[in-house]
Amino acid sequence: MSRENGIGSAELENGKGNGAVSECASKFESGGKAIAVDCFVPEGNGGRHPAVIGLHGSGGGHASMAEHARLLAGQGFAVYIPHYFDRTGTTGLADKATAVRNFPAWGKTLWDAITFVEGRDAVDGGRIGLLGFSLGAYLAMSVAVVDPRVRAVVEFFGGLPKEMKFFMRRLCPVLILHGEEDATVPVEEAHHLREVLQKKNIPYEMQIYPGVGHGFSGDTWVDARRRMAMFLQKYVANIEA
Repeated sequence: MSRENGIGSAELENGKGNGAVSECASKFESGGKAIAVDCFVPEGNGGRHPAVIGLHGSGGGHASMAEHARLLAGQGFAVYIPHYFDRTGTTGLADKATAVRNFPAWGKTLWDAITFVEGRDAVDGGRIGLLGFSLGAYLAMSVAVVDPRVRAVVEFFGGLPKEMKFFMRRLCPVLILHGEEDATVPVEEAHHLREVLQKKNIPYEMQIYPGVGHGFSGDTWVDARRRMAMFLQKYVANIEA
């Protein structure tokens, strides 16, 4: 049985929200460190909401996630943006060496973030999805293959670390969004993830944008955000917890 949250098909197709959003800052603990988290919760709609945890990329731009969070919160999702770099004291751009060294700690922080989110009064703990960009997409996929609390993942220009095949316990529906000309994260990463999902017979959707590099803009963003909203509605909001 589906659980409806009042989002109309027109709003989803256009990638627009239709409700007021309450914003606040909070914290949770991970690895003995205080992790800041930005919270975006629908206003004027009591009860528990499906939740999305958003993960920024290697630039550490959690502030850039606010636009996506407000969009989804306006459509009925409670959205949380953890500052996962707080776990390792990382500031600025995380280069490849920094990302490799800290990736396990960040993954544990995401696990703790899910625990934090599922305990919030505004959240239906049985309906939690992940949204990740680049490095954040790799983190989302890495946790999703071991944590059954994750119902679905939307990953922008990321992938699944090949090492995770040794730890994979399960999979969930995934939306893959990637630029065909991505010089930072090659599009082959998207195709590898698709192959894994196909072999496991896991539902997925995939859109490769011709001529697009790493990071989206213009009409590509409009289309990607529409797909994101529709996918999360289908696989997170409208499920029986």
